[in-house]
Amino acid sequence: MAGAAVLGRLTWLVTEVTGAVLETPRVRTLFLDAEGWLGHRAGQHVDVRLTAEDGYQAERSYSIASAPQDGLAITVERLDDGEVSPYLVDEARDGDRFEVRGPIGGYFVWDGTDDAPLLLVAGGSGVVPLMSMIRHRAAVGSSAPARLLYSSRTHEDVIYRAELDELKARNDGLVVFHTLTRSQPEGWTGYARRIDEEILREVAWPPADEPRVFVCGSTRFVDTAADGLVALGYAPESIRTERFGATG
Repeated sequence: MAGAAVLGRLTWLVTEVTGAVLETPRVRTLFLDAEGWLGHRAGQHVDVRLTAEDGYQAERSYSIASAPQDGLAITVERLDDGEVSPYLVDEARDGDRFEVRGPIGGYFVWDGTDDAPLLLVAGGSGVVPLMSMIRHRAAVGSSAPARLLYSSRTHEDVIYRAELDELKARNDGLVVFHTLTRSQPEGWTGYARRIDEEILREVAWPPADEPRVFVCGSTRFVDTAADGLVALGYAPESIRTERFGATG
């Protein structure tokens, strides 16, 4: 698999859209069939390149949402002034073709080869690579207990909401904690503020349990979460982070 990742980073592959799911009003998952795709690891990403009729090209990176067992799917959040995401979210249809390059990344990955606890902390669309890990965990029947702490603006902005509820209901060791930072529906029982040290203390495994830790979101979100975990006693080198920039 490591060899596949290296080769994929050097080669643009023609890919065809085979299906799509609208996750929220601004977020869409695309299922892709890429010619020559060699597989991926949970947590990796791909580059996507669009080419206009006049030859102009635009390229962006997107996390892979699917488990390694399930082919290739990406989940994209639309940025209104973006060059790539508006097409992927609003316009791409089955049969449309563009290029991908990857998989990319060997640091922010989880292969599920041990039973150490898994702590996943996500802000907004930062949940995408973590969802790949959660799906991989379910696919391989991992006994590693997992906790997802997921921050969203509103209830309607929660990506994969129904699937997370379904996976949590299996009672196989996955626990999901939500916090809604902007507004909450009537009767909301989850957190209702930005992630802080107090929330992390209540949700995170004790550092002595040596969990595998992955944090993904905006730079500000990741810095806050990582600093909070360090304050709780986590070693900085034990926290794997990935930051999303505001490009689309």
